[in-house]
Amino acid sequence: MLRSLLPLTAAAVCLPLSAHAQTPDDPGDDLPEVVVTATRLPAIVADTPGARVIDRRTIDQRGAVFAADILTDVPGLSVVRSGAFGGVTQVRMRGASPGKTLVLVDGVPVNDPAEVNGAFDFSGLELSDIERIEVLSGPQSSLWGSDAIGGVIAFTTRDLDGLALEAEAGSFDTVRGRLAAGVSTDRYGFGAWVSHFDTDGISAADAADGAVEVDGLASTTAGVRGRYALTGGLAVDGSFRWTESEADLDGYPAPDYVLADTDGSQDSEQWSGFGRLRLDAFGLAHQFSLSASNIRRETVTDFPSAFEADRQVFRWQADGAAAGVDFAFGAEREDTEGSLSTGLVRALGTTSAFATVRIEPTDRLSLTGALRFDDTDDFGSKTTGRVSAAFDAGAGVTLSAAYGTGFKAPSISQAVCDYCFSAQPFPVLRPETATGYEGAVGWVSPDGRIEGRATLYRLTVEDQITYGFDPLSFDSYYVNVAETATDGVELEGRARLGGGFDLGLAWAWTDARDETTGARLLRVPEQSGSATLGWTGARLSGALTVRAESDQDDAGGVREAFVTAGLNASWALTGTTTLTVRIENLTDERYQQVFGYGEPGRSAWAGVRLRY
Repeated sequence: MLRSLLPLTAAAVCLPLSAHAQTPDDPGDDLPEVVVTATRLPAIVADTPGARVIDRRTIDQRGAVFAADILTDVPGLSVVRSGAFGGVTQVRMRGASPGKTLVLVDGVPVNDPAEVNGAFDFSGLELSDIERIEVLSGPQSSLWGSDAIGGVIAFTTRDLDGLALEAEAGSFDTVRGRLAAGVSTDRYGFGAWVSHFDTDGISAADAADGAVEVDGLASTTAGVRGRYALTGGLAVDGSFRWTESEADLDGYPAPDYVLADTDGSQDSEQWSGFGRLRLDAFGLAHQFSLSASNIRRETVTDFPSAFEADRQVFRWQADGAAAGVDFAFGAEREDTEGSLSTGLVRALGTTSAFATVRIEPTDRLSLTGALRFDDTDDFGSKTTGRVSAAFDAGAGVTLSAAYGTGFKAPSISQAVCDYCFSAQPFPVLRPETATGYEGAVGWVSPDGRIEGRATLYRLTVEDQITYGFDPLSFDSYYVNVAETATDGVELEGRARLGGGFDLGLAWAWTDARDETTGARLLRVPEQSGSATLGWTGARLSGALTVRAESDQDDAGGVREAFVTAGLNASWALTGTTTLTVRIENLTDERYQQVFGYGEPGRSAWAGVRLRY
């Protein structure tokens, strides 16, 4: 039943489609083309293989509170959440392990250098201040360097204008609120916001196995964003975002060391920000920026730990155009520092130069190339590249393809072999490398009301770093041994059905395996998909989303397949006041996203939004 259902399901994320707000009578061919900016040179999404954009309207229609709530709808992404509220949440893109997805907030890298694989934890990333999400699947090291083997997820915060207040309450004694204010003109803009989320939660250990102790989450996010144009060719802008959260955790107590109710907790604090000077000079648009991020986390369990890490990036980029060629080039220096289990601190750094070029030999053909040189302080240098092409074949058909390479330097923990035990010298690690191919066919109906895209890809990772254990000597250490490969198909589409209805569809088949052993990679379902039926009226709007995943191998067992559904609706009482309601797990399905960790049953929340 599930296998027959999955190919028919999908998501109302923007996919290659326009997420522009519209009325039911809007002619499709009047809609603007959706543009992705994380490619350094702004590019049309439909012409960019592996690119998707999720805008604010889609986030609101979907009723997404945290990033993980909507990233599950993007084909090719596997969201792994160890506990419904505040549990560690990571993303695998096209089968690549979590540390191979680079996460940006306003262009600032926020991956955790102190995490074993350098992965980002999405559990506390709340979306109330996010304007858009851009997803670039496939190797993107030619644009962003290390950590981008699987792809890039870029979040952009809102440019605020006016006063906004939101409040919501519901199941599990959950309360959520947001206050934001700002002013925005052509010359300047400034805004600030604060939001808070608090819930008693559910037991992170699966409640049907006898767990009764609930695990709550309290999270606060605040930020500021500003810009000012001093002259027509000189401007400054910047942003700062801070999050503090406290999550209850379940653990693996002695003597059985299996997941069970415990009174563990994790406190974390993270901030990120940037300052940038924009200057037009010598026929080029220059950007000089300094970005920084810091994360501190303290875990209290049977195996307590405390870590802190920070990152700084100095970047210069110049954009220009000449003789029909658009180009961007620049240089950057990245320094990271993170603490280890021993309490010691280790630093890594990379100096880089990059360039990307786009040409259009005809009005139907676009060619893009990117090249980057990264010189690491500890692991040598690496050159990566990416080429892509898009061709307008007529009749609404767009053919596109891309080839790219990527690399990932060892994380701080891997570099010093944290948690390693051996009487012999530890192996000298090499950076992991990747190669990705993909081809896509997109189609738009003549009236623009039906859009779709099919993508076929292959991603291989060599010299993958693995934590090995020798049962004879009891030695354990990191070593370059594994090679992984993922073959996949991603289908996505959207149709405006008339009468205010729209339908979004997405489905992914992901064959991710360890080429050394032939085993399936853990926590990557072979099939996943979702379908969203939305409706927009003069005052009432809503969306019904059905999401499904096939079973997946996991440490300790097999996570079973599941189908779940959610409903989100809003009613505009006045031009400034809107009531909202959302219901998750409509059928009260008992399911797990990660083996052993239960998800909430049927739950509901109601709220109000005020805009002035």
